[in-house]
Amino acid sequence: MRRAGPDDFPAVARLTVAAYEADGQLKGEHGYAAVLADVAARAVDGEVLVAVDDATGAPLGSVTFVLPGTRYAELSRAGEAEFRMLAVDPAAQGRGVGAALVEACVSRAAELGCSAVVICVRSGFAASAQRLYERRGFVRTPELDWEPLDGVRLLGLRLELTGS
Repeated sequence: MRRAGPDDFPAVARLTVAAYEADGQLKGEHGYAAVLADVAARAVDGEVLVAVDDATGAPLGSVTFVLPGTRYAELSRAGEAEFRMLAVDPAAQGRGVGAALVEACVSRAAELGCSAVVICVRSGFAASAQRLYERRGFVRTPELDWEPLDGVRLLGLRLELTGS
């Protein structure tokens, strides 16, 4: 696990778009694939973390860690952190990459003294991701739900860091 650098951006862009496509989350979307693929912009306004294969160094997954008030922050308030665009290469799914990325974000938030980590997941999609978050202790928080576009419902989840 490390912070992604410019040499990683093309591979991270490919795997992120591939993961969202494989899960069906890009059907009917209006430009979200381009947002997912713009890793350079995410790296300016947040921390893009990348999980790499120990043997080859190839990126297996990535996530964008952000703080409130930054460009990609959607839910976080003062004292909280959030992560977005967690993606695991479809060929690497089931190997614990997603859990490692979540753990890296939780650790980073704790390191920064945050009281909680908040995230959202798209309703009806990413069932395996939702199970992963629940196992880690994220709790469904309906007051964080929102709709960025008609028909796209995002469900809020929160992890209190006190005692994690």
